[in-house]
Amino acid sequence: MEDIVIIGAGVTGCAIARELARYDIDITLVEKEEDVACGTSKANSAVVHAGFDAEPGTLKAKFNVIGNRLYPELCKELDVPFKMNGSLVVAVNDEEVQVLCELLERGKINGVNPLRIIGKDELLALEPNLNPEAKAALDAPTGGIVCPYELTIALAENASQNGVKFWLNSPVTDIEVLGNHHFLIKTPKGNIETKYIINAAGLFADEISKMAGAEEYTITPRKSEYLIFDKQFGGLVKKAVFPTPTKISKGILVCPTVDGNIFIGPNSHDIGDKYNTSVNSDGIKEIVAGGKKLIPNLPMRNVITSFAGLRAVSNTNDFIIEASKKVNGFINVGGIQSPGLTSAPAIALEVKEILQDIGLKLKEKRDFIPHRPKKFRFREMDNEERKKLIEENPAFGHVICRCETVTEAEIIDAIKRPIGAQSIDAVKRRTRAGMGRCQGGFCSPRVVEIITRELGIDPLEVTKKGPGSNILIGRIKEFLKDEGGDQNAK
Repeated sequence: MEDIVIIGAGVTGCAIARELARYDIDITLVEKEEDVACGTSKANSAVVHAGFDAEPGTLKAKFNVIGNRLYPELCKELDVPFKMNGSLVVAVNDEEVQVLCELLERGKINGVNPLRIIGKDELLALEPNLNPEAKAALDAPTGGIVCPYELTIALAENASQNGVKFWLNSPVTDIEVLGNHHFLIKTPKGNIETKYIINAAGLFADEISKMAGAEEYTITPRKSEYLIFDKQFGGLVKKAVFPTPTKISKGILVCPTVDGNIFIGPNSHDIGDKYNTSVNSDGIKEIVAGGKKLIPNLPMRNVITSFAGLRAVSNTNDFIIEASKKVNGFINVGGIQSPGLTSAPAIALEVKEILQDIGLKLKEKRDFIPHRPKKFRFREMDNEERKKLIEENPAFGHVICRCETVTEAEIIDAIKRPIGAQSIDAVKRRTRAGMGRCQGGFCSPRVVEIITRELGIDPLEVTKKGPGSNILIGRIKEFLKDEGGDQNAK
């Protein structure tokens, strides 16, 4: 029997797994998708919020500010790129300037420091490409940016190093309460008995809670669409630039990424389908209009891709982080929408405290490993560093993805690491192969070859993102033979 089963391998679930891996307990993390970070954690704004936007007194406000302070050390330990580049909330009229004053006071209540309002001249000196009609901005230097899926992968890898077991491709189909602190979790891969369940199932947290007979609440998916620009325009803005927020959204922003691109988005629309991550023309028009309100000269001819993500909005409009009062040993961690990415490290600490409060004894491991295995980023190295690596391993001299300068050695490493990549998208999230200007048009066939070789599988088994998304559907010779074509075709 496990001590703990965590359901959901997004950034919150993986942060909890990594934090609990410090202790001498048995932990399994169960995830319905083929990899970690396959839901909200792979498709969001990637902003580490300073904490001025959340309503004072809410869990969002509490954990945002704590989480923000934990980020620098966490990312240093896990070798995850993180930039505290600051954020700006821009006002373009007098009414919006008043909103900045309200945000400033809210930020002070939440404990955000430093925080100030700057005038037009200083603002345009910081961000010269801004709309010249901008009047003022709220300047939050502690705002930052991170790669959300790389952080999630790093948390998962480090948790695995420290003994956490991962069951991927394992949707939870039923939960039986066998007794006090005794559950049977059913999945297609098999069943697991456990003393405690931590429900971090994102968009499906309400369904898991109901399945266990715990508190009932509702999660509504809120769709957010984005556009990514080519790296040659990565310097268009230096900070995360927000408009003044609305009641349901922080608004459509223009923001750099830690990998050198910029993006615009998101819009914000509640929908009924928890699987709908499509992008449509109306959504694109909306985010382009919002982006141009901040940066009029957006290079729209140089958009390289679009994507959409879904946020898990609870009917409380706040995080739900609590031990069930109905089912002993069951903990809900639901409704983790923005600022969920920022809050994840703090939520993990809170869950640890809750577990102790409801009876779990925690004894620290003496051999906990805080650092994940070294990761090589060939594109960021100088020529001397590259030369040395190639001498040690010639596969570093074979560039597979030319847009992002990703080598064969990095792709092999991504496959062989803890929680290793098993699909095209899993390789992409770990290496950026396929994330450049051509969006995988040139490198994908070579990535398929490497996955086939390293996993020892048939090319027809390679998928884009897990079961049902196979890249190849058959061999040309077989198709020609079936259709009566040239049987000697080569």
